Amino acid sequence: MNLKLKAMLTPILVLLMSFSFGQEKTITGNVVDQSGLPLPGVSVVVVGTTNGTQTDFDGNYTISVNTGQVLRFSYVGQKTVEKTVSESTVINVVLLEDAESLEEVIVTGYTSQKRSDITGSVVKVDSKKLGQITSASVDQALQGNVSGLAISTTSGTPGSISDIRIRGISSITAGSSPLYVVDGVPVNSGSVTSDDAYGSLSALSGLDNNNIESITVLKDAASTAQYGARGSNGVVLITTKSGKAGETKFQINSIYGFQNNAVKDVEMLTAANRFELQAEAYYNDGYFSSEQEAQDYLLSTDDWAEWDANGRPEGNWGDVTYNKDAPIQQHSISASGGSEGHTFFGSLGYLNQEGTTIGTGYERLSASLNFTKDLTPRLKFSSNNSGTYSTQEAFLEGSAYFSSPRTARFFMSPLELPYNDDGSINEFSGSLPNPLYLVENDITENRFTRIVTNNSLNYKITDHLSYGTVLNVDFQLYNFRNYSNTEYGYGAATSGDATQYDRTNAYYVIQNYIDYNLELSEDHVFDFKILQEYQANRYYFLGGSGESFADSGLYNLISVGTPTSITSSTSDWYVGAYLAMAKYSAFGGKYILDLSYRREGSSLFQEDNRWGDFWSVGSAWNISKEDFMDNVTVVNNLKLRASYGVTGNSDIDENQYQSLIGYTSNYSGSGVAQWSNYGNDELSWEISKTLDIAVEFGLFQNIVSGSFGYFNRKSSDLLYDVPLSFTTGFSSQTQNLGALTNKGFEVDLNFNIINTEDVQFSMGGNLSTVKNRVTELPTDTNGAERTLTTTRTRIETGHTVTEWYMPTWAGVNSDTGNEEWYINGVDGETTTDYNSAASVFQGENGVPTITAGLNLNFRYKGVYLNASGYYSGGNKVYEGWHLYLNETNAYSTFAYNGYASLMDRWQEVGDEARNGKVTSSYSSWQSHSKYLHEGDFFRLRSLTFGYDLPLVAVEKIGMKKIDIFVRGNNLYTWVKDDYLEQDPEVDLDGVLGLETPPTRTISLGVNLNF
Repeated sequence: MNLKLKAMLTPILVLLMSFSFGQEKTITGNVVDQSGLPLPGVSVVVVGTTNGTQTDFDGNYTISVNTGQVLRFSYVGQKTVEKTVSESTVINVVLLEDAESLEEVIVTGYTSQKRSDITGSVVKVDSKKLGQITSASVDQALQGNVSGLAISTTSGTPGSISDIRIRGISSITAGSSPLYVVDGVPVNSGSVTSDDAYGSLSALSGLDNNNIESITVLKDAASTAQYGARGSNGVVLITTKSGKAGETKFQINSIYGFQNNAVKDVEMLTAANRFELQAEAYYNDGYFSSEQEAQDYLLSTDDWAEWDANGRPEGNWGDVTYNKDAPIQQHSISASGGSEGHTFFGSLGYLNQEGTTIGTGYERLSASLNFTKDLTPRLKFSSNNSGTYSTQEAFLEGSAYFSSPRTARFFMSPLELPYNDDGSINEFSGSLPNPLYLVENDITENRFTRIVTNNSLNYKITDHLSYGTVLNVDFQLYNFRNYSNTEYGYGAATSGDATQYDRTNAYYVIQNYIDYNLELSEDHVFDFKILQEYQANRYYFLGGSGESFADSGLYNLISVGTPTSITSSTSDWYVGAYLAMAKYSAFGGKYILDLSYRREGSSLFQEDNRWGDFWSVGSAWNISKEDFMDNVTVVNNLKLRASYGVTGNSDIDENQYQSLIGYTSNYSGSGVAQWSNYGNDELSWEISKTLDIAVEFGLFQNIVSGSFGYFNRKSSDLLYDVPLSFTTGFSSQTQNLGALTNKGFEVDLNFNIINTEDVQFSMGGNLSTVKNRVTELPTDTNGAERTLTTTRTRIETGHTVTEWYMPTWAGVNSDTGNEEWYINGVDGETTTDYNSAASVFQGENGVPTITAGLNLNFRYKGVYLNASGYYSGGNKVYEGWHLYLNETNAYSTFAYNGYASLMDRWQEVGDEARNGKVTSSYSSWQSHSKYLHEGDFFRLRSLTFGYDLPLVAVEKIGMKKIDIFVRGNNLYTWVKDDYLEQDPEVDLDGVLGLETPPTRTISLGVNLNF
C-alpha cells in the first residue's frame, strides 16, 4: 500500500516542484554597503538572462523572476554577490568593499594594468573630462589635461588638425608627432587634405567624441617601446565605449551652441586712417611741402575723390566676412547591454559646425558597433567598428590668398565697399575680387569617409595560457573638389576652372600573440606576452583639373572644354615586428619589474639597415604596501618608479634611401626622365634613449594625491636633411647625423577637499617643463659645424631646434623717426642699415617650454560646476606677414590694409613711438626681433554649469538620468605680450599666420539615460 501511494504521489510532487520553480514572482529589496549606506545604481541581473534592473537613489530595487533563479548584485568597488530566489519575496543585500576591484585598470598598450603595477609615465583622461570640450576633433580635449603635452590648434576652421608634441621636439627634420591608436588600431592622425593651401582636415575628426570612453597618453620608454619606432614620440591610446552585461541602456547626448573668435581679431586701418597715413607718407618722402597739400592731391585722384563725394564711407571687410554667432550642434544616441555570453554597444551621431569665417563649415555623420561574444566557454570574439562620413567647406587659408574671405580684412581696401546701395554684392574690378561673391558661387570642399575596425579572437588554452589573433583596418576615402565660377573672380579669365582629387588610404595591422600567467606563489607572479605584428599601408591617388566651361553651373571635370592636368600615384610601406614582454610582481605587488623587447623592420630603410632593436626596463616600488607603513596613516599610497629604454624614429618619406629616377616632367610634350632623389644606402633608424623617474603619492585617504617626475631623452643618429652643394643637382640628402636632448620635470597634484553625501569639491592641476638642446651636428670637410640657418631661425649646438635667429630691433630713433637695429645684435651702437646688423639667437623657439593645466569641480546635490584652464609659455612667436600688414611702408597703407596699431607712429622730433615714420615706398623683407613676441598665454578652456534632476522625479517619467547644462569653451584668454595682436595659439613652428583663430563657444546641452 505504501509503495503504491509513493508511486502515485511522486509525479504529483514533481509537478508541484516544477510549477513552483517556474512560477514568476516579484522580488523587492534594498542594497547597502558595509557601512549601511544605500547604494544607488547597483546592477541586479538574473544570471543567464538579459533580465535586469538597477537600484534607485535609496538602494531599492524591484524585479520579476522565477523561483530557483539566481540574482547577481554587482557594483564598482564592491564584491559581487549572488542570491538564489526561494519562497521569500524580499532579498536584502550587503555589498562588501573589494580593494582589488577599486584599483583603476588602465590600458597601457598591448596590455591593461592596475595603476599600482604601472612602471611608466601614463596619464588617463576619462570621458567626463573629454566631454567638456565641444569640438570636431577629440584631441583638442587633451589640452591642459596631460602634463608634458603641448598642443595648439592650428586653425579655428572646423575640422582642422591640432599640433601636438609630447615632451618636446625629438627630431630635427623627421616627424615629432605621437602615434595614435584607436582600440588597438594604429591610425593616421594628420591632415588628410591633398592641398595644404586650403587648410587642413584632421583624420581624428572622423571619430565621434561621444563614443570615446577614455584617452591614455604614454610618455616614457617603458610605455612606448612596445610600439617601437611608431611610439618614439609618445603614444595616444583612444579607447571607445563597450557594453556591459545587464539590461539594455540608452543614452542621448545633445548640444547646441554658438561660436565666436576666442580673442578679438586684429583691428585694421579704416579708410580715414589710410587717407591720413598716405598723405603723411607723401609729406615724409618730400613729395609735398605739407600734409595738407598731400591730402589735396589724394582727393584729386579718382578713388579718394569718389570716397569723399560719397560721404567718406567705410568698407568694413572684417565685419562682412565674419560669421558672428556661428552655430554648432552635436547629437548622439547609443545603446549598450548584453547578457552572460555577449555584450554590445552601438551608436549614431551627427555634428554640424559652422566656422567664424563665412563659407566655412563641417558636417559629420557617424555610427559605431562594438560587441563581444563567447563562442565557446574558452573562445571569445570581439569586434569594434566605427564609420564616419564628413564634409568640410574649406577655403584658401594660411597665406596671402586674395580671394580668401578670411584674408579680405587684411588685403582688401576699405575704399572698396562690399555691397552696392541696393544690397547686391559689389562686383568691382581689379586684382582683388570681392570674396562675398566667390563664397556664394565658388566651391571648395573636402569629403572624408573613414572606417576603423578591430577584430580579435582569444582562445583560453588553459587557465594560465591563451592565444589571440587580431586584424585591424583603418580605411580612408578622401575627395577634394574645387571650382572657380565663370562669371567673376579668378575663374572668369578661363571661363571657369575646376580641380578634383581622389585618394584611398588603407592601413592594415595583423597581430598574433600568446599570453602566459605563471604564479609560483602569492608572492611571485609572472606575466608574459609574445607578439608578432605586421602593418601595411597602401596609398592611391588620382587627380585632374581643367578649364573653359560651356555654361555657368557646370563644375564636374567631364564638362571642361580644356583639360589642363592629370596626375596619379601610388605608394606603400610596411612594418614587421616581434615583441616580447614580461612583468614580475613580487610580494603582493610591492615590487614590480617590467621588461620589453621589440625587433622591428621597416621598408623605409635599405635591407641591410632595415631592422632595429628597441627595449625598455621599468621598475616600481609600492612603498605604501610595506609592513613598516602600516602605522603611517597619513600616507595611503606611495610609489617610486623608474624606467629606461631605447626607441626609434622612422618618420620620413618613402624611398629616401634610394637614388631614384622620376618621370614627372616633359620636354616639348614628350615624357622625360630625371634624377628625383639623392639616396643614402646607410640610412637607418633615429635612436632615442629615455630615462624616467617619478614618485606617486596619496595622502589623507587621497585627499591629496599626485606625482613628481623627471625625464631625460637623448636622441642620436638624427634623420637629418643635410644641405648639399647645388652642383649635385639636389638641395639635401637625408642622413643619420646629429643629436639632441629633451629633459624636464612634471608635476601633477589633486586635492579632494570636500567629499560628503551632499557636497563634493575638488581641484587639481599639472605643470611641466622641457628644455630642448641640440648637442651634435654634422661637420664639413674642414671640421666646421654645418649649421642650418634661415632668415628667422638657426640650428646650432647648444641651442634649441630651430631657435629664433635674427637682428635685434633697437626701436625708433626719436629724432629721425627711423627704425634702428643693434650692430652687434645685442646692445650698444645702433644702425639704420638692416643689413649691417648682426643676427643673433633670440632665445627659444616656437614650442612652449612650460605648460600647465588647472581644473576645478564642485557639486551640491544635483547642481555642479566644472572648470578647466590651460597655460602655455616660455616660447616666442613670430608675425609671419608684418611686411604687408604691420610696417609703415606702402604695403600696409597703399596696397593692402595694415593694423590699426600703425597709427602709433613717429610724426615729429621727440616722439616716442612703436613704429617709425610712414613712407610711400615698398620695403623688402626684414626679419628682426620687433615682430618676435612672448608666446605666453592662459585660456579658460571650459566652464560648465549643470543640474542633474533628482532621481525620484526622473524615475517617475521612466528615465534614469536627466542632466541639463550650459557650457562655455575658451571664454577668457590672457596674453602676456601687449604687442601681440593675434591669437597666440599657433602651429608649434611659432609663426603667426592668417588662419582663423580658435573659437569661443557657448552651448546648451542635455544628457538623457533610460
